[in-house]
Amino acid sequence: MNNELLLEKYARLIVNTGVNLQQGQTLVITSPIECAAFARMIAEQAFTSGARDVVMKWKDELFSKLRYLKAPEAVFNEFPDWEKEFYMTHVRQGAAFVSIAASDPELLKDVQPERVSKAQKASNTALKEYRERLMSNKNVWCVVSIPTKAWAKKVFPDVDEQAAIAKLWEAIFRTVRVDAVDPVSAWEEHKSKLKQHMDFLNSSRFKFLRYSNSLGTNLEIELPENHIWLGGSEYTPEGIEFIANMPTEEVFTLPKKTGINGTVFSSKPLNYNGNLIDKFSITFKAGKIVDFQAEKGYEVLKKLVETDEGSCYLGEVALVPFDSPISNANILFYNTLFDENASCHLAIGKAYPVCIKGGETMTKQEMEEFGVNDSLVHEDFMIGTQDLEIIGITASGEEITVFKQGSFAK
Repeated sequence: MNNELLLEKYARLIVNTGVNLQQGQTLVITSPIECAAFARMIAEQAFTSGARDVVMKWKDELFSKLRYLKAPEAVFNEFPDWEKEFYMTHVRQGAAFVSIAASDPELLKDVQPERVSKAQKASNTALKEYRERLMSNKNVWCVVSIPTKAWAKKVFPDVDEQAAIAKLWEAIFRTVRVDAVDPVSAWEEHKSKLKQHMDFLNSSRFKFLRYSNSLGTNLEIELPENHIWLGGSEYTPEGIEFIANMPTEEVFTLPKKTGINGTVFSSKPLNYNGNLIDKFSITFKAGKIVDFQAEKGYEVLKKLVETDEGSCYLGEVALVPFDSPISNANILFYNTLFDENASCHLAIGKAYPVCIKGGETMTKQEMEEFGVNDSLVHEDFMIGTQDLEIIGITASGEEITVFKQGSFAK
């Protein structure tokens, strides 16, 4: 099958399965300008599927770098009212959101981390309601990706640019199951397999998860009462099914904010705001990050952890078997959308309220009482390895092997 037909299948999958666009609904697409042709293809499919309107939000990362390097530092503490209004208007009107994530992993390596951190904090503060609505599944959303030149060359540095782009396209088509004869049926089968893991974890009602591997990870995570494991597709309060990430291989829940102790070591680099953080470890005591080390990107990690009160706690626990399609591809993507689906991971910062019973309607105080972390950030980092072992401990003290040699024990 030629690339044009695969692209059409991909766009159709994003619209009809990813965000499950409803008749008369508006679709907002956030896209790098380098991905404009594919963004327009998604838009065309959305109109064909009955969209009321499609709105484009373009991003120019080369201009962003220029601005970070040249603009007065004070501007990074600000976020434009018009841009906040753009997001808030559409999210309150029930729009669907597609984001194309395809940034250069080292775009901002020459930029002072302080500038990027300030801009990120200003943006997340201004758009807090928007982010909370998406994380509570009040609006449908889907994050996808396509190759860009700089990203492809980072992933495949030993071939020329065109070959790198072709190889990355091939990998993406495979991981999102577009290369299947019927991608929709392939996704239905995949969701069914993820549900088996979810059912096991939800029925086990573990109180603790204990992690260990040869990197040095020795971590115990307490799970709050009434936590819920999710994965594959999710649902809005109205019952609209959608898939937030394409690809996705994870099942996930939230930890108890104050219930994490020990040290965890990263297994893959983290691409955070155009900078790489690599070979790092984080130590927790009573849930709080009390120490961290990094061979690369220490200052960037420091800014992330120090964003606000909640950014020194965890908000997500996700399980991904080492024996999974993306992991078996043996490609380091330098893109969290893909790397997090090749590896067990944790997330610094805000928890998903949908991961605790009744969380969508809880007040901030109620979530705090249930141990649900809140923050302006939510950043996944990868910890899974081929020898990772995870022991689940029930409230009665029974120990059950969840992961053995990097994958589900059953």
